[in-house]
Amino acid sequence: MQFKSLSVLCLALVGSGAFAQTKAPEPDYTFAYNVGVNTDYRFRGISQTRLDPSVFGGIDFTHKSGFYLGAWASNIKWIKDLGGKNSDLELDLYGGYKAAFGDIGYDLGVLGYIYPNHSGYLPVNPDTTEIYGALTYGPATAKYSHAVTNAFGNANSHNSGYLDLSATFDLGKGWSVVPHVGHQRIRGNNGGALLANGDASYTDYALTVNYDFGNGLLASAEAIGTNAKRYAYLTPSGRFNGRDTVVLGLKYSF
Repeated sequence: MQFKSLSVLCLALVGSGAFAQTKAPEPDYTFAYNVGVNTDYRFRGISQTRLDPSVFGGIDFTHKSGFYLGAWASNIKWIKDLGGKNSDLELDLYGGYKAAFGDIGYDLGVLGYIYPNHSGYLPVNPDTTEIYGALTYGPATAKYSHAVTNAFGNANSHNSGYLDLSATFDLGKGWSVVPHVGHQRIRGNNGGALLANGDASYTDYALTVNYDFGNGLLASAEAIGTNAKRYAYLTPSGRFNGRDTVVLGLKYSF
């Protein structure tokens, strides 16, 4: 009888231990933060900082239902280069919904690119709003972004769009590689565009190698190129913002 009682006690203790180790319920929402530096801020292959370094940071709110909101900011120079006297900041505000249908993930949302204090001699407001949709299958993602306003200061450029194809391959031991190709189509750039005196559309391509140190720290090296027309993306000193380059970056997420 003593043996039987001891066995029952052991089972009870094991059971209570298993119960104590039950997975905690998923929180209703989470906040995530990130800060980092890059040797150049490239957006769709084009330098936003006149080929100089950038500092950035962001915050993301995610609900367990799939809805999310976020904000991200970086220093820039291209608006000042075009006559916007006081603007050296880009602020991105976005929101959307992520979910999956079987093995296919999807992401739908809206993103506003805001350039505070862009006073000066800009004939077209550079603030831009895009709606976007993305599909992910395995490591590959296809995303399309559609401008519902003028696109980045180009006159008469409503309904411009950007198609982005990329994939993320985990190589193990903290290493990953991300190939990318995209095409930016700028409508209405018939000589009246702010950013170009002609065709501002182009294709960009990149290959990024990442190393995850753990604890939120990620280093990256990104080889970037474009076929953008040189005259369309020049700095005041005549440097080409779309030239081939390697961008080094360091990002901390917490």
